[in-house]
Amino acid sequence: MENYTIYKPEWAPSDAGKEFACQVMSGIDEVGHPSEPGPARFVRKQYTVDDYVEGVLRGDRMMLAKAITLIESNAPKHFALGQEILQRLLPHTGNSVRVGITGVPGAGKSTFIEALGNYLCNLGKKVAVLAVDPSSSVSKGSILGDKTRMETLSKRSDAFIRPSPSGGTLGGVNRKSRETMLLCEAAGFDTILVETVGVGQSETAVRSMVDFFLVVVLTGAGDDLQGIKKGVIETADAILVNKADGANKQKALVTRSEYEQVLHYLRPVVEGWAPKAYTCSALNGEGIAEIWDVVMTFMDIMEKRGSLQSRRQQQTLDWVWQMTEEQLRSEILNNPAVIARTAEVREEIVHNRLSATQAAQALLDTIRVEVRKS
Repeated sequence: MENYTIYKPEWAPSDAGKEFACQVMSGIDEVGHPSEPGPARFVRKQYTVDDYVEGVLRGDRMMLAKAITLIESNAPKHFALGQEILQRLLPHTGNSVRVGITGVPGAGKSTFIEALGNYLCNLGKKVAVLAVDPSSSVSKGSILGDKTRMETLSKRSDAFIRPSPSGGTLGGVNRKSRETMLLCEAAGFDTILVETVGVGQSETAVRSMVDFFLVVVLTGAGDDLQGIKKGVIETADAILVNKADGANKQKALVTRSEYEQVLHYLRPVVEGWAPKAYTCSALNGEGIAEIWDVVMTFMDIMEKRGSLQSRRQQQTLDWVWQMTEEQLRSEILNNPAVIARTAEVREEIVHNRLSATQAAQALLDTIRVEVRKS
């Protein structure tokens, strides 16, 4: 027992017996002498780019999760490493079916995705779900609501669920979602399901990163005309009326008919494909196989027409311009001269000495001067 030290927690009574104590074995210091037990020190392993790349390619879920964390990080020290990993993995991407799923809150998107994910896994597919969760107003992190709801799917070895904080981004599509999707493809997932926070006029941002865009709707939500408004509906490749079960089944069929009429008058977003409305019940599984057959039919048509590859290339080019605009905006707004001029303009506007148009022109003049300097 000479190698052990009796340790008692601070809260243990002074006359306590051994039942309140534990034995801690003495360690060995760097020169080989016994050392006194102390607080444990955790040293995080530093992974190389090769470690990440090899881990992702062999389908190591832990390394995939770590690589995604690097990609999502806003820390400058992680950016270069994340981009190098992504660059090495690019040749192994692009071999999946990318499906975007959006819909009004309460439409049952998460329940539907779990039902669809389980169905696909039973077919032998590997499914990755990128669930863009609302961000916590305190920690700015993901609330993890979707992963909690997909309890069955999250336990499957052939499924991977990654909640990502929306961070207040347009449409709830995280700006790193595209890169996360590429990492999942490199890890061998042949089906990518991207779920967004909810539907809205800006929700169509997800349309620019997937092959097939599915809008999930429901009945009994009040004004059915809300769902008929142009915007997200006119960009849909299919509309799915969920919760078509029990007493709600007949209402779901009526809603499906209404959407069919609307789609008849809208211009198809993809040449050669006429969007239609369908019903399903994520609760009992009815209609799940049918909607997946629709997705596969769409993919076959696009591949035969040669449209799939050209669409993805255009999406990538659009992505490049979007990131360029974001970077330019960030550099401009963080320029010291622009910051100082913004404060001056704000003061003049508050005291009604400058109109909004004049204020904008003043800021543009400052920006032009700074651009010429650089």
